Amino acid sequence: MNLDDRIEAFSKLGLSLQNYTHSKDTGSNFSQKLTNVVRKAELQNAWFTKAHIHDALKDWSEALSEEQLHKWLSTYDFDKLTSKKIAVVMAGNIPLVGFHDFLSVLISGHSFVGKLSSNDSLLIPFLAEELIKIQPEFSSKIEFTKEKLPRFDAVIATGSNNTARYFEYYFKDKPHIIRKNRNAVAVLTGKETKNELQPLGEDIFRYFGLGCRNVSKVFVPEGYDFTSFFEAIFPYQEVIHHHKYANNYDYNKAVYLMSSVKLKDNGFLILKEDTAFSSPIGVLFYESYTNLSELQHKLNKEQEHIQCSVGQVDFTQVDFGKAQHPQLTDYADGVDTIEFLITT
Repeated sequence: MNLDDRIEAFSKLGLSLQNYTHSKDTGSNFSQKLTNVVRKAELQNAWFTKAHIHDALKDWSEALSEEQLHKWLSTYDFDKLTSKKIAVVMAGNIPLVGFHDFLSVLISGHSFVGKLSSNDSLLIPFLAEELIKIQPEFSSKIEFTKEKLPRFDAVIATGSNNTARYFEYYFKDKPHIIRKNRNAVAVLTGKETKNELQPLGEDIFRYFGLGCRNVSKVFVPEGYDFTSFFEAIFPYQEVIHHHKYANNYDYNKAVYLMSSVKLKDNGFLILKEDTAFSSPIGVLFYESYTNLSELQHKLNKEQEHIQCSVGQVDFTQVDFGKAQHPQLTDYADGVDTIEFLITT
């Protein structure tokens, strides 16, 4: 397979996903099988709701167009790449979170060996099977394991800050990308309208806030009135009807109240003033700033904790509502995965 063959195969997979997410082939074998896999994934992991799985599938159906894939890869030189076996240790915090690594390894011409998270062990293997049906030459290049990783030449591993320390020791003798905890932040100026703020709810609540690109903290000007913010995110109140989210919300609220922590609360989201970046489920941290220049300097210094910044000021990277809709070039932790795979 050359690069064009690989792009064609993934674009055909994207078209199948597009037909599925737009209900254009509800009676096809692919559609029926994927519906069953989605149902099983929802039963396996209660955080993976049908709606959220469909959100992830829809995003990938749009990203895997032939045009998008060619545009993404056009700036790289694959001519001198030597095919190797790349191990990928996947997270399972949100549906298909490891698919970008799966795609990157295979489309660059390497072989993929994946160690799946028990929280997301069904969706990517299903898509891998469909990819092999489209292009059988991928069959010798895709392997999944639940055991110790077999022989490999390089590794991409994603986990918590604690597991990252283990990864760094265990994989110290191999070329590697090790990813740690990160979160998105939002910058508010106080001048946003309710309509401008409403998409921020998508950044906060999609996947229940479990993704590394979910906004877990907002920076607000001193004296900020949260009334407009609470009004803007009110349409997302249904999140509290999910039992696991509700349990976390209730637990965190109880802990804070017993500790006499001052909170802002609208019945489905707790706002807590805090200098940390990673907030618990059901909680959004906030911190005040005096001027935007100082805030920009602070965020630049804290980049190791920040996956992306959301807002309408010149130093934020993503518009409200777009944090959980990354482009193919939005590499996790800012590390260019394709460049790593080419030079490994």
